[in-house]
Amino acid sequence: MKLIVGLGNPGRDFARHRHNVGFRCVNAFARRHHLAFSRSQCRARVARGVAAGEEVVLARPQTFMNLSGLAVAGLVKALRITPRDLLVIYDDLDLLLGTVRLRPGGSAGGHHGMESIIAALGSRDFPRLRVGIGRPSGGDVVSYVLDDFSSEEDKEVEKAVATAVEAAECYLEEGLEEAMNRFNRRRGDEVEKL
Repeated sequence: MKLIVGLGNPGRDFARHRHNVGFRCVNAFARRHHLAFSRSQCRARVARGVAAGEEVVLARPQTFMNLSGLAVAGLVKALRITPRDLLVIYDDLDLLLGTVRLRPGGSAGGHHGMESIIAALGSRDFPRLRVGIGRPSGGDVVSYVLDDFSSEEDKEVEKAVATAVEAAECYLEEGLEEAMNRFNRRRGDEVEKL
């Protein structure tokens, strides 16, 4: 069994925010595989079924971003899986808009949702799929991530969401290494940190 978690903030007011790309990805994955978020479990909305030949649980934590670890750690324990059976999908300021990158583990990179998950699991060794939202040219990063994409940006994001779904399917079917080889070579580079 695999647990695929999309990070975001619950509620309609947040639905189109940059910070909610993870939710958009798991929603798209659920639609593609005819799965419904029909249950609540461990402070998350969950959808359960079979996708790409693997039993999966999709989850959207309902704890708000900075407390995502409460839901994720609860689900890992309830499902009796290890962190290596977890894939977390989330927004990344340090990737160009629309870029998708898989990693086997690592630091939170300043993402508070990931910091919460790492702390709650006591491990950094779990796969993650980062979706680039770009970095603002100036101004407040918090305001930027909690703002909607422009209509032009949204077109790029929809392509990235579709790619993220394909990458998650490849991860399920062929494993993390193959998914990394295939999807980390696609468009985009890391944003230069100032």
